[in-house]
Amino acid sequence: MSGAALHAHTLVARRAEALGDRLPPLLVAAERVAATVAQGVHGRRRVGQGDSFWQFRPFLAGDPASRIDWRQSARSDRAYVRETEWEAAQTVLLWRDGAPGMQWQSRPAGTSKVERAGLLALALAALLLRGGERVRLLAPAARTASGRGGLERLAEEMARQPAGEGLPPEVKLPRHARVVLIGDLLGPLADIQAAIGRLAAVPVTGHVLQVLDPAEATLPYTGRVRFEGLRPGLQTLIPRVEAVREAYAQRLAEQQAGLAAICAAAGFGFSIHRTDHPPETALLALYTALAPQTGPRATGGR
Repeated sequence: MSGAALHAHTLVARRAEALGDRLPPLLVAAERVAATVAQGVHGRRRVGQGDSFWQFRPFLAGDPASRIDWRQSARSDRAYVRETEWEAAQTVLLWRDGAPGMQWQSRPAGTSKVERAGLLALALAALLLRGGERVRLLAPAARTASGRGGLERLAEEMARQPAGEGLPPEVKLPRHARVVLIGDLLGPLADIQAAIGRLAAVPVTGHVLQVLDPAEATLPYTGRVRFEGLRPGLQTLIPRVEAVREAYAQRLAEQQAGLAAICAAAGFGFSIHRTDHPPETALLALYTALAPQTGPRATGGR
């Protein structure tokens, strides 16, 4: 990765951390206390299935030296920790859609969808890391981060991720973990249902945030407009955009209703965010969604 790209993503990480600072401290603390009381002390070992071995992971700053598995570490030039299934389940996995369509940005937006999705993912990571949670990107070979120093590394890993196809990748997940998916989710519902179904079958719980540009939400154009995709050869000419606005709104509403139904069936939460709206509202909703729920929940809050 070039120095300029690394610098840019470091700035995003700092903006994300600053965004977390602007949330009401008392409210954040209240949500954290509620989550801690409901789930028990974070990272605490307990007797039973939770003590089953899940994987080895690299030794991280803040881990006690007594947790190092010396036999596994002797096989390489790095120190490794034996991670149990219960401990792995306490990791929050974040996915930000990197598909080409996420690069699109209309004039009123002020930011692209991929930039806003990355900012929200990193801001959420900042809050979780401060609260003692462990965070990992939902990506192959991603490493778990802990402590406030892990935010910059998460930003670097996000910068190195290749462009995706609008769906989270298939990677090994610990049971009962929490997953947050952030993207525009405008692809076929059948594909999205299959991807979320794979996650729910592990099983994991989570939240899905649809990020849309304001022009995608309202189709504000008039007259003859040629729409060009971000991939070569994708274009559509519409003689009178206002004539299709109602049908477009109906199709988008159907897509969002389908997403809400898919999430509810999987036990995931669902919400919508527009890039011309303040990111703080979406961030607080995401953070709150990670608290224990009494059942499936789908919301349309923006």
